[in-house]
Amino acid sequence: MQRLWLIFAQTATVALAILFVVSTLKPEWLPQRQAAIALLEAPASSDDNKTTPTGSYRDAARAALPSVVHIYTTQEIKQQRHPLFDDPIFRHFFGDKPEGQPQRNSGLGSGVIVSPNGYILTNFHVIDGADDIQVSLNDSKTYKAKIVGSDPESDLAILQIKAEKLPAITFGQIDNLRVGDVVLAIGNPFGVGQTVTMGIVSALGRSHLGINTFENFIQTDAAINPGNSGGALVDVHGNLVGINSAIYSRTGGSLGIGFAIPVSSARNIMEQIIRTGAVTRGWIGVEAQEITQELAESFGLPDTEGALIAGVVRGSPADTAGIRPGDVLLSVTGKPVKDPQVMLDLIAALTPDERANFRLRRDKSIFEAQVKIGKRPATVRSEKE
Repeated sequence: MQRLWLIFAQTATVALAILFVVSTLKPEWLPQRQAAIALLEAPASSDDNKTTPTGSYRDAARAALPSVVHIYTTQEIKQQRHPLFDDPIFRHFFGDKPEGQPQRNSGLGSGVIVSPNGYILTNFHVIDGADDIQVSLNDSKTYKAKIVGSDPESDLAILQIKAEKLPAITFGQIDNLRVGDVVLAIGNPFGVGQTVTMGIVSALGRSHLGINTFENFIQTDAAINPGNSGGALVDVHGNLVGINSAIYSRTGGSLGIGFAIPVSSARNIMEQIIRTGAVTRGWIGVEAQEITQELAESFGLPDTEGALIAGVVRGSPADTAGIRPGDVLLSVTGKPVKDPQVMLDLIAALTPDERANFRLRRDKSIFEAQVKIGKRPATVRSEKE
């Protein structure tokens, strides 16, 4: 027994000696132990934590997201039968052409719930020509929608779905919006799903873009892409300030210039459509053009202010009031006319059948005309290209 203990002691001594020598002279021969890494980790938070991190817009997004919907449309494409298939000789050799299944074109866009009982505000071009419209809510529930009414000249439309107690968005005050304010654009770009992008208000009152007949856009650099049309532009409190409508792009993607219809214009048009099914605007029956410096010199005008009347519809309110081509419209009900776009907006805001005072220049003299305002004819839009 004593001998076994002696052997064990000698073996342990030799092993420790070898370990000491190797660890001193060749430490790389020994297996390496990985050092522990000390990490700094932020404390976990829960949904019960009401503190919003500095610079975060989570509260605005949380308030507005449930009110923004996805809109899916389908449109049947009519296939034309070639005249050769009606030729008896052709049919004798090649037989009848099978009719086949009708082709359908699909589209997508966004919309905003504006009332708990199912009214949805979107762009006219999102639902233009659609045979079937499906609306998908934030909770993934899908409903078939009907068109309540539309206004192609402002590119707005109202849909309705059969649902109750929907999360309607809160309307903001456009008068409080300023260039430089932070805004969020919410929609369904490229059909990838609900998306929030951030930017600032780049400009207000943008017009002369050739997008709509009536233009008064909010310009923003928040990323707006195909599929965002009809979605919400909200402020930092989640209140609706605009309806995303168009982008300036040479590639089809966002280049940092997007346009939204102000909530004030959208609300006025929406209320008219819901109440009467259409939008009523004033009309006098004139065609106007911008006064350039060359035109001013040609007509002997002192400046380029106003709108040059290029044509008058026979029997129209303007014709009845004695307005003639070549006249220059200077003001409508005391409000100055800077160009044809301003003239169009001022006349459209008038109520049909009311009498309005128009100030004009003819040759070298200034005169006033009382015009009984007519109702602007509905715009006929062609099918989608």
